[in-house]
Amino acid sequence: MKEPRLRGGDLLHLTREASPQFVRPITVRVIRELPDRHTYDGWTWIEAYELGPDGLARRRRELYVRRAGVRWLPSPPPAATRPPAPRAAVKRATPKPGTGATNPTAARTSAARGSAVSA
Repeated sequence: MKEPRLRGGDLLHLTREASPQFVRPITVRVIRELPDRHTYDGWTWIEAYELGPDGLARRRRELYVRRAGVRWLPSPPPAATRPPAPRAAVKRATPKPGTGATNPTAARTSAARGSAVSA
């Protein structure tokens, strides 16, 4: 029976069952399988992000693994979007009476061009 293909987004736990290099088990998120590389039967190359304890990518790696030793993990639900940061109130300048400008920036710009309306 043929093992399922590794796909981008798969979450894997790699131990010594997957390869002798994983003395310390790691968790990775697959970017893609590299099927164009010739390997021994039952082995494959993958490109993946090694994940830290917080689930965030720590570094990008190319790994040679034994398919039968790869353990698929359930993918966590998508991270909730972070609420927007509170915004500080912006103090707006009020136009001087009699200038007729409703936008202080526009009044300064037109005054700099010499086209200000005089009262």
